[in-house]
Amino acid sequence: MTKALVIIDVQNAILEGKGTPERQSPIDAGLNETVTRLQRLQERARMTGAPIVMVQHDGDKGHRLAVGGAGWAIRAEVAPGPDEVVVHKKSCDAFFETDLADRLAERNVTHLVVGGCMTQFCVDTTVRRAVSLGYDVTLISDGHSTADMGDLAFDQIIAHHNATLDGFDAGNHSVEVRAAREIEF
Repeated sequence: MTKALVIIDVQNAILEGKGTPERQSPIDAGLNETVTRLQRLQERARMTGAPIVMVQHDGDKGHRLAVGGAGWAIRAEVAPGPDEVVVHKKSCDAFFETDLADRLAERNVTHLVVGGCMTQFCVDTTVRRAVSLGYDVTLISDGHSTADMGDLAFDQIIAHHNATLDGFDAGNHSVEVRAAREIEF
């Protein structure tokens, strides 16, 4: 079994302007804490030689993640190394119309360790799709983040998805939710 760390959409402007004026600061602080944990996990993956795949959302012109703009760039704390893969996507599903499956196959990856943004969209969709494609998945419980949505605060959304996805399965493949400190490569 080869595990790969997959970090989704940790880009400069991923949560920019997604919160109300009074909530943006806690949303940003939550994201910064998540990015710190992802950075540490990325360092551990590098030390063991585990494959690392960065997924980057390519927004259209005028979007906060518009290709080539400052907001589109992957955050410096988790910037990909020279031998690390960057997969570009245009939808919530990191497998949809991308070369992600091919890049994982090239590295004989059978197990994904997933974190990133946004929990209820790109992280959730990619995790579920990965399991249905035959990968086992470890969702990093404290390694994904989002903004508030409607009456739900970002931390409620994260907790809901951790509870909902833990044990999600398709055939012989499933999702296990673990804290970053518990994950080994």
